[in-house]
Amino acid sequence: MTKELKEKQQLINAKDKVRKIKIFYIHLAGYIIVVALLLYNLYIVAGPYKNNIISLNLSVLFAWTIFIIIHGINVFKQKQIFKKSWEDKKTEQFLKDKEEETTFWE
Repeated sequence: MTKELKEKQQLINAKDKVRKIKIFYIHLAGYIIVVALLLYNLYIVAGPYKNNIISLNLSVLFAWTIFIIIHGINVFKQKQIFKKSWEDKKTEQFLKDKEEETTFWE
């Protein structure tokens, strides 16, 4: 019975991870669209309130960029580029290469 519960829990965890990644990609797509529109707005803005509009647009760009970075870190925090297993494998490889060097010349 515990095996079935463990499998159900793993399925729930996997679905939750997929949902979080999906939400992040939707957030990222919205961010890209809004950034494009704000950059276009910076290009066409004119008039007496130009400085106010530019500062508001840049504030929104800066704040949303920070939020999207934090969201991405939270979603992908478990995905590391250099995992412990990779480090161990590379260490063993270098030790093996070092061994081969010393035995070859002796």
